[in-house]
Amino acid sequence: MSDILERPAVVDRHDPWKMSSVTIRRVQHESSGVFTIEAEFDDPSFGKKFQFAPGQFNMLYAPGVGEAAISIAGSTEQGWLQHTIRAVGSVTRELESGGVGMQLGLRGPFGRPWPLDWISAHHDAADLVIVAGGIGLAPLRVLIERIAASRNRFGEVHVLLGARSPADLLYCQLHSGWLEQQLAVDVTVDRGPPDWKGHTGVVTLLLERLDLPRPKTTFVMTCGPEVMMRYVAKSAIGRGIPESNIWVTLERNMNCAIGLCGHCQLGPKFICREGPVFRFDEVASWLRVQEY
Repeated sequence: MSDILERPAVVDRHDPWKMSSVTIRRVQHESSGVFTIEAEFDDPSFGKKFQFAPGQFNMLYAPGVGEAAISIAGSTEQGWLQHTIRAVGSVTRELESGGVGMQLGLRGPFGRPWPLDWISAHHDAADLVIVAGGIGLAPLRVLIERIAASRNRFGEVHVLLGARSPADLLYCQLHSGWLEQQLAVDVTVDRGPPDWKGHTGVVTLLLERLDLPRPKTTFVMTCGPEVMMRYVAKSAIGRGIPESNIWVTLERNMNCAIGLCGHCQLGPKFICREGPVFRFDEVASWLRVQEY
């Protein structure tokens, strides 16, 4: 089943090194050290052809600094691409300091997407559980929006969000809209201030509280720290969800995005080429090995 997902065609896939020029048009502060950029293609004709699937990523190039693999977090009505970024290295810090008007290079999209279309095609009204930890919501945002846009294709949909604190929760302005589209959104934080009215604790506690009437046809898609995803998988399996119904997205140091440099190798797999989205049973044994 590892080949069940077809990757949407990348523009000029015959030349994955081809770089397009984009310009940052808007910057949105999300939380401490996390921001979203909205970038417009400098060539409008290329922007009209650009297509991506939930879970794919682009390589963003900061001139004179280098490239970084960043998940696609969405697109605006104007066609501007959105990328939510944590400033942790030289490239991402350069993107943070560049601001509106900064020109970037972009390659992509790359990677295996979330299996939403496959689930819909092979399972009638499957139940979905989306579990995000911290900035792990960014690679899931497009997925959530696609689910909301085709809500009648699925059964129960639960969106479980965890963060260190209320201030670290992403896209809070979108949560009410997801609720209006009949997605059950639940939130927890590791530490809350005295006036915090929500849940406190790890996000797996939310999963353990769920009523799962059809575990065999329930699919879990999760992104966050690897230790969190391992516990999400463990909890889901304990609730009767098949291991093959659990999907994770992995992050490594991706330098080329096409499986040549080897920086993102996990056991026999190259995350940039065979992922970043994997069925949990494809990678579970490697995630348990400490050096990976």
